[in-house]
Amino acid sequence: MSGLNQWQINRISTIASVIEEVKTGKVRGIARAITLLELDGPDSQTVLDNLEPISRQASVIGITGYPGAGKSTLIDQLISVYRSQSKKIGILAVDTSSPFTGGAILGDRIRMQNHSLDDRVYIRSMATRGHRGGLAKATRGAIRVLEAAGFDVILIETIGVGQEEGEIAQLAQTVVLVVVPGLGDDVQAMKAGILEIAHIVVVNKADHQGTTATIQALQEWVPKVLSTVATTGEGLQSVVEAIATHQDVVRSKK
Repeated sequence: MSGLNQWQINRISTIASVIEEVKTGKVRGIARAITLLELDGPDSQTVLDNLEPISRQASVIGITGYPGAGKSTLIDQLISVYRSQSKKIGILAVDTSSPFTGGAILGDRIRMQNHSLDDRVYIRSMATRGHRGGLAKATRGAIRVLEAAGFDVILIETIGVGQEEGEIAQLAQTVVLVVVPGLGDDVQAMKAGILEIAHIVVVNKADHQGTTATIQALQEWVPKVLSTVATTGEGLQSVVEAIATHQDVVRSKK
């Protein structure tokens, strides 16, 4: 390291330490690596360049849909199922940026507190920081970090802004759209946008009126439409099975 000043030496040493912690699955290293990616400085590319090539790709599942549809509740239930299968789960919950700090509003992390003490579940709220497309700019890099850390399943919850959700289709192998009964004419508006990227549509809150009509309307556009009551877990197993089936199809095409 001749020719480098002490600040540069310390910086290189810090990044090397972060990378090593990521590779060994340490939460502190994972958190620091994603923070460096979010800051989008020169260290962000250094982190990505030093992650070893991924030999085993994680199952990346996007959960999208309008605010209030129950995305976070469904994810909370999915975490429980995947943990019962002894899988290591990473969750990237994309939030609107705080108008005061620019950071994520941590609503989704709060809803998932049931899993906060599980060392095989990592939950990270990420701020959009003005980035369009329903995700944070650093989401792609964060997936790389979680894969390098040995996570089996990565769940990405988009911000849920409707027609601007297309980016999730580029990052997730399986996209699950969560809606609620009573969409009515909204299905016509959705078909030109968000329905085109969904592999599975979940009509959540299926104990409410209008569920059957909503399912019938959606089945004209999406091959797999399921119903759930995420707060009780009703219908969840069908969702898990549909995701697994789609993931198998994706892998068979590689």
